[in-house]
Amino acid sequence: MGTTYTQLSITERRRIERWRHAKVPVDEMACVLKRCRSTIFRELKRNHFSDESMPKHDGYYGAAAHLMTADRRAR
Repeated sequence: MGTTYTQLSITERRRIERWRHAKVPVDEMACVLKRCRSTIFRELKRNHFSDESMPKHDGYYGAAAHLMTADRRAR
Protein backbone atom coordinates (compact mmCIF):
# COMPACT_ATOMS: atom_id res chain seq x y z
CA MET A 1 0.00 0.00 0.00
CA GLY A 2 1.20 3.48 -0.86
CA THR A 3 0.98 6.66 1.11
CA THR A 4 -2.38 8.32 1.56
CA TYR A 5 -3.08 11.79 0.24
CA THR A 6 -4.41 14.56 2.46
CA GLN A 7 -5.21 18.00 1.13
CA LEU A 8 -3.46 21.04 2.50
CA SER A 9 -5.31 22.70 5.35
CA ILE A 10 -6.01 26.42 5.63
CA THR A 11 -3.34 26.59 8.35
CA GLU A 12 -0.74 25.03 6.05
CA ARG A 13 -1.71 27.38 3.24
CA ARG A 14 -1.34 30.42 5.50
CA ARG A 15 2.08 29.21 6.61
CA ILE A 16 3.09 28.81 2.96
CA GLU A 17 1.86 32.36 2.32
CA ARG A 18 3.95 33.82 5.16
CA TRP A 19 7.01 31.84 4.15
CA ARG A 20 6.58 32.79 0.50
CA HIS A 21 6.57 36.50 1.41
CA ALA A 22 9.64 35.90 3.60
CA LYS A 23 11.36 34.16 0.64
CA VAL A 24 11.78 30.84 2.46
CA PRO A 25 12.94 28.11 0.02
CA VAL A 26 10.30 25.59 -1.07
CA ASP A 27 12.49 22.70 0.11
CA GLU A 28 12.48 24.12 3.63
CA MET A 29 8.68 24.66 3.56
CA ALA A 30 8.17 21.06 2.44
CA CYS A 31 10.45 19.73 5.16
CA VAL A 32 8.67 21.62 7.96
CA LEU A 33 5.19 20.70 6.66
CA LYS A 34 6.30 17.09 6.01
CA ARG A 35 5.07 17.32 2.41
CA CYS A 36 6.74 16.59 -0.91
CA ARG A 37 8.32 19.64 -2.49
CA SER A 38 6.24 18.95 -5.61
CA THR A 39 3.09 19.43 -3.50
CA ILE A 40 4.26 22.90 -2.48
CA PHE A 41 5.27 23.83 -6.05
CA ARG A 42 1.91 22.57 -7.35
CA GLU A 43 0.05 24.55 -4.68
CA LEU A 44 1.90 27.75 -5.57
CA LYS A 45 1.27 27.25 -9.29
CA ARG A 46 -2.42 26.30 -9.10
CA ASN A 47 -3.47 28.87 -6.53
CA HIS A 48 -1.45 31.92 -7.56
CA PHE A 49 -3.65 35.03 -7.47
CA SER A 50 -3.34 37.26 -10.51
CA ASP A 51 -5.39 40.30 -11.52
CA GLU A 52 -4.48 42.47 -14.51
CA SER A 53 -6.13 45.53 -12.99
CA MET A 54 -4.08 45.20 -9.76
CA PRO A 55 -0.72 43.67 -10.74
CA LYS A 56 1.02 44.76 -7.54
CA HIS A 57 -1.29 42.40 -5.61
CA ASP A 58 -0.31 39.33 -7.63
CA GLY A 59 0.99 36.49 -5.50
CA TYR A 60 0.01 33.60 -3.28
CA TYR A 61 -2.57 34.18 -0.54
CA GLY A 62 -3.50 31.30 1.75
CA ALA A 63 -7.16 32.20 2.29
CA ALA A 64 -7.74 32.86 -1.42
CA ALA A 65 -5.95 29.60 -2.27
CA HIS A 66 -8.22 27.68 0.08
CA LEU A 67 -11.32 29.19 -1.57
CA MET A 68 -10.02 28.43 -5.08
CA THR A 69 -9.37 24.83 -4.06
CA ALA A 70 -12.84 24.47 -2.55
CA ASP A 71 -14.36 25.90 -5.72
CA ARG A 72 -12.46 23.43 -7.93
CA ARG A 73 -13.42 20.55 -5.63
CA ALA A 74 -17.12 21.49 -5.82
CA ARG A 75 -17.21 21.16 -9.62
